[in-house]
Amino acid sequence: MDSVERQASAARVKQVANALEEEIVLGWLQPRERLIEEDIASRFEVKRHVVREAIAELERMGLVERVQNKGAAVRMLSPTEVRQIYFVREAMETLAAQQIPLPPLSETIDTLVEIQEQHAAAVERGDSRAAFRVNMSFHNALFGACGNPHLVEIIQSLAQKVHGVRSYTAASPAHLARARDDHWAMIEALKASDRDRLVQLCWEHLSPSRDTYIASLEQRFGKTG
Repeated sequence: MDSVERQASAARVKQVANALEEEIVLGWLQPRERLIEEDIASRFEVKRHVVREAIAELERMGLVERVQNKGAAVRMLSPTEVRQIYFVREAMETLAAQQIPLPPLSETIDTLVEIQEQHAAAVERGDSRAAFRVNMSFHNALFGACGNPHLVEIIQSLAQKVHGVRSYTAASPAHLARARDDHWAMIEALKASDRDRLVQLCWEHLSPSRDTYIASLEQRFGKTG
């Protein structure tokens, strides 16, 4: 395989991995649902090795797990795992908010406003797939303003681990509207150099997806941790 073919194959792997990631987040692929290579290859019109590599990438992200004698399946985090991960997310994201220089650079505000206008437009037209991607861009830009790339890397990694937790809320109009309003409020807090308000918003922003996921699991399986 020459370099052009390798690049084309890598692009296809990324395309399939991104699409499956979105389907997990949006609840189109449910926790514990099997990922059948043959079906995925047929759906995306790619070879099986591309699907295998895409699934391996999702496994590295923590979205997929190998089930003995069953192959790959969407990972279902337990309530305990979710609480533990979100506990660390709260600590890291509020820490990043505390490190953002105030008053913020005008470029920071301009970037956030531009991204959030795209997010608001996606919410308005009910495009949950686009809203998911732009939502990630918003938070990357927001926390990136803290100036610590190592902290940002940790935040992004933790967010990826719990993508599946958002499967109950990512396509919900009510939750999308709340996220949109939260984002605008964060921008206003930055403009006002109100750090306490910004930190509080970042902390509160995490709870809807976490609480909805845990409540749904406990309703299905009982309160077993």
